[in-house]
Amino acid sequence: MTISWLDEVKWGADGLVPVIAQERDTGDVLMFAWMNREALAQTAERGRAVYFSRSRGKLWFKGEESGHVQTVHEIRIDCDHDALLLKVTQTGHRPGIACHTGRHSCFFSRYAQARWVITEPVLKDPAVIYPSNESKRES
Repeated sequence: MTISWLDEVKWGADGLVPVIAQERDTGDVLMFAWMNREALAQTAERGRAVYFSRSRGKLWFKGEESGHVQTVHEIRIDCDHDALLLKVTQTGHRPGIACHTGRHSCFFSRYAQARWVITEPVLKDPAVIYPSNESKRES
């Protein structure tokens, strides 16, 4: 019996695996998300990031609302097979917006002197990106 490449992933008890999206050209870490088996299979098939939204309880095609799509160039798995890394190109705006706050990266705050300091500007107002949605969304 042949084992599917999907069977080699150590899925969590909830059927999910953590995923980091990294910009291929710059090395910037853009975001953290989750995938279930179907999301990973569709990502590999489409060459476009598909995640599992825990808050919505369904597949989330990155950019379906915002237009900020992630083209996937590589899918990597860590040594324990329990975490994934996507090498992506973030499209839909230049520079690419990966975060629902309208920033390039979700990792826009840095710890310094006992507080979090915002280090990246808002590139596009979230109210413009999501005009009919609540302000805090997955993008």
